[in-house]
Amino acid sequence: MSKDLAENRRARFDYEIMETYEAGIELLGFEVKAIKTGRGNLTGSFAIVKNNEVFLLNANVPPYQPKNAPKDYDPQRTRKLLLKKSEVKELLGKTSQSGLTLIPLKIYLKRGMIKILLGLARHKKKGDKRETIKKRETQRDIDRVMKKF
Repeated sequence: MSKDLAENRRARFDYEIMETYEAGIELLGFEVKAIKTGRGNLTGSFAIVKNNEVFLLNANVPPYQPKNAPKDYDPQRTRKLLLKKSEVKELLGKTSQSGLTLIPLKIYLKRGMIKILLGLARHKKKGDKRETIKKRETQRDIDRVMKKF
């Protein structure tokens, strides 16, 4: 059983998710506490593969107790993601293709460990987004009608 701690809700709307990968994340002690209290934010964040390592950029994790945090602490610092070597090589090959990006989808707790779900994604075009909105609205109408019966 896993408990969601932070979610990038915009990601599934803006991107078409091809594959997902589960990764560990290298955090400081007070960052772990902050994420466990639900203070992590994935909006606008992304991951890159560099020197056979995967890094998370622009994820905002404010300090658990701001007065006790180090003075030079940056809430949006680059964090290392922990994946198997075979997964890193696979991601390196796939992200080098044009148009594919690594997007964090959610941060969750799994057996006491903080994990991050990464999605290999392609950016949706404006027409695809309109199509998604139409599908959602029609499903909502169908559900509304079915509820009456």
